[in-house]
Amino acid sequence: MSEIVFAEINSPPQSDAGSSTFDIPSYDISTPATPSSLFFDDRLGRLLREVPHNQHILVTGGLGFIGSHTTLELLKAGYNVIAIDNLSNAYESVSDRIQLLASKYHEEQGTPMPSLKHYKQDYQDIKSLIPLLEAHRTLSWDSPKSSIAGVIHFASYKAVEDSIKQPLKYYSNNVCGLIGFVETLGSFGIKTFIFSSSATVYGTLATSGAPLKEELCVHKPEGTKTDQESWSTVQPGCTGITNPYGRTKWMCEAILADLAISDPEWTIVALRYFNPIGCDSSGLLGEDPRCTPTNLLPVIVKVMTGQYSELSMFGTDWDTVDGTAVRDFIHVTDLAQGHIAALSVAMKGELRENFRTFNLGTGYGHSVLEVVETMQQVSQKTLPRKAVDRRAGDVGYCVAAADRSSDELQWTARKTLSDACADICHSLEISGLTNL
Repeated sequence: MSEIVFAEINSPPQSDAGSSTFDIPSYDISTPATPSSLFFDDRLGRLLREVPHNQHILVTGGLGFIGSHTTLELLKAGYNVIAIDNLSNAYESVSDRIQLLASKYHEEQGTPMPSLKHYKQDYQDIKSLIPLLEAHRTLSWDSPKSSIAGVIHFASYKAVEDSIKQPLKYYSNNVCGLIGFVETLGSFGIKTFIFSSSATVYGTLATSGAPLKEELCVHKPEGTKTDQESWSTVQPGCTGITNPYGRTKWMCEAILADLAISDPEWTIVALRYFNPIGCDSSGLLGEDPRCTPTNLLPVIVKVMTGQYSELSMFGTDWDTVDGTAVRDFIHVTDLAQGHIAALSVAMKGELRENFRTFNLGTGYGHSVLEVVETMQQVSQKTLPRKAVDRRAGDVGYCVAAADRSSDELQWTARKTLSDACADICHSLEISGLTNL
């Protein structure tokens, strides 16, 4: 039986402090669960057979945008999940949606539903976290052991512009919080760690106009191929990171890389995201932040629902085809499944090194104007927009080289920009929120 716990550790249950844009409609839900990608078509059965039923995956920030979709995909792949979230930028009702979609999926597949537990918990609150970890400690004669087989860590602040205004907030939560967290995990023998990183670690290297390879930002000397016959050595460091948020991600990667060198028992993957968009194809799980949205698609949704009168396009004078910034937009379901692929490889001990970075992107760039035009085509509606000045800390071009993820994780993004726009429109339709 699956189980959902809505409570702080050692505290009475908490009510949801606010309403969610994606509240589940009162009528009978007949929308389908997320269809399998080719990755899951090929590997789901094997994953379901391989995942031990007594093991759990701990997900921090498990009810946020990427965290909720990853929690859903973990459940669909047969993993028991413990999700912790302080609800600073998410809603408790998201857990109900995850449970609904995962249960429907397993019912259709004829497979057992894993357990889902959620705690209202800040990952930095080690005192409150320890009872949860103690509850999953297993007997061992030598080193500490736990039924928590791995951790996927999403709980960080992520807004570029906000990080420039409040840098200490970002260094405190993202960097200092991580140090205490991994130290505590290690004391319980939990040493498989998937870290939510970012393409911002590439800094001004993104302005080269070429897809960004993982070897361009490393934490120890690493060779990279410059052409078909030549190699060069990249030294550890960073190049032109433009904002505190990006620096926190680079610092966290460096800390985790040093930890992996110091203790070979650790297996750590840093996943460098590009630009997650879209929502689960059921329309019941999407991007619904408590805070003011800063990413492009959530702002477009605000325009579509009449909450904003028009879309502000930050910078129309970039050195790109149409003057607007170019990004590698990846569907959030593809991104979530990238975490499953990384976790599977890490847990089987198949990483080339015990610290490894991977880009999660499509390898293709779309401009802001192209995204707007695609949403207009899909929705058959006009989006009012205006050009405004560039935002501090932005770069004009940022696209992934996705070869390493394909080669070593056997993961490739499948969904398109049009798919993402269609899923968002479907979500708005079933919620009755579209205003255009």
